[in-house]
Amino acid sequence: MIVLKDILYKVSIDAVVGSTTVGINAIHFDSRKVAEQDVFVAIKGSAANGHEYIGKAIEKGAIAIICEDLPVDLKEGVTYVQVADTNKALALMASNYYDTPSENLKLVGVTGTNGKTTVSSLLYQLFKNAGYKVGLLSTVKILVDEVEYKATHTTPDSLTINKYLAEMNVAGVEYCFMEVSSHGIHQKRTEGLTFAGGVFTNLSHDHLDYHNTFPEYRDVKKSFFDRLPKSAFALVNVDDKNGLVMLQNTGAKKVTYALKGYADYKAQILENQFGGLLLKVDESEVWTKLIGSFNAYNVLAIYATAELLGLEKVEVLRLISDLESVSGRFQYMVSGSNITAIVDYAHTPDALKNVLETINNIRTKNEELITVVGCGGDRDKTKRPKMGHIASQLSTKVIFTNDNPRSEAPETILEEIEKGVEPQNYKKTLTIQDRAQAIKTACQLAQPNDIILIAGKGHETYQEINGKRFDFDDFKLVNQILTELQK
Repeated sequence: MIVLKDILYKVSIDAVVGSTTVGINAIHFDSRKVAEQDVFVAIKGSAANGHEYIGKAIEKGAIAIICEDLPVDLKEGVTYVQVADTNKALALMASNYYDTPSENLKLVGVTGTNGKTTVSSLLYQLFKNAGYKVGLLSTVKILVDEVEYKATHTTPDSLTINKYLAEMNVAGVEYCFMEVSSHGIHQKRTEGLTFAGGVFTNLSHDHLDYHNTFPEYRDVKKSFFDRLPKSAFALVNVDDKNGLVMLQNTGAKKVTYALKGYADYKAQILENQFGGLLLKVDESEVWTKLIGSFNAYNVLAIYATAELLGLEKVEVLRLISDLESVSGRFQYMVSGSNITAIVDYAHTPDALKNVLETINNIRTKNEELITVVGCGGDRDKTKRPKMGHIASQLSTKVIFTNDNPRSEAPETILEEIEKGVEPQNYKKTLTIQDRAQAIKTACQLAQPNDIILIAGKGHETYQEINGKRFDFDDFKLVNQILTELQK
């Protein structure tokens, strides 16, 4: 059993009522999980305020309460610790509870609007293929060397992060690659972690329902680099105007990469086709199975990160040529009638534009490009007309449909997407609320050699409607429909 004061190491404390020398079993921020001799951390969240459940936690056996506001009724035998920020306190406590596991491996955080999953997942793949024991904390999955766990958030809560990092320590993991979301940074989930490096991919319109303004969103990302230690590296894409902003106040080693401008790591696209990319990276040519200019940036970030972590240049280039694309990221299949179907997670205006421009750069213009796209409910509404504009501008036909409407009315979401369509593009568009029917219609409209893009959900194997999740896999469905239409 660990002593409370030991897990409060480095936590800034405003007041204590009771003893911090009590022994505790576990830490929880969900009162439903509390058991005898546990610590309950009261978090003020967007949906619920943990302070309202302090009484319930004590009834279930909590021996200590960590809170921002002390309750009026203080129970005898319970220790109360008042702090300014319970999110930060929870992260530091989690790290202490699991014996600071991030210090025992090389942890690299990848942040940005697009590319986080691809860069972190492919770094895992590359280092695994190089013979190392590796960990991954991503949107798609969590991997402790070769043991896989299901992911529920882009950046898990701080208890979950440290739990898996501790498991990685036990498994002998040497490197871990972690997606770091703006939500995760803002909610202090990465506090108390020791990073060996940070990677910035790009910044574009997303999450403004949460951050309110773009500068606020940018500055939250920047704060991740501000807190990197001097021993770490800060690798940023300087073709994105926000790249240099990320480096302004960091104490870490500053490193840049770019396809267009001057940078420490440079790449040039020599060939771009559905089979992959031929790149010139630092004067060496490398073929990769990844597709599109946005993936050229991802490959360059992977190359630079691997070299900064000590791998040899020639070995890194060889390993890059063996990398397989990530589930739901420009994942494509070609039907017997030569229709190409592409499934991509593109759910932001910039990501959708990148994918559509990549397809248009590769296709000969004789083929139709049919896009199926929607926008998630209970999320940033301001990007919806932008998505409608981009999809209708860069496709030959567009079908607007449900993504994950969640608790919102699907027809309202679709109306907001349609507002972005310019008059000259009206005839290109259809609206079919049911996603399965929209995908089926796209397949029926497609002729041999045509291309179908199904955007927005990517790797997700569910659809969320009115608080319920239903099995739904874009890639499986389009594969099944195209196979049936061939018969």
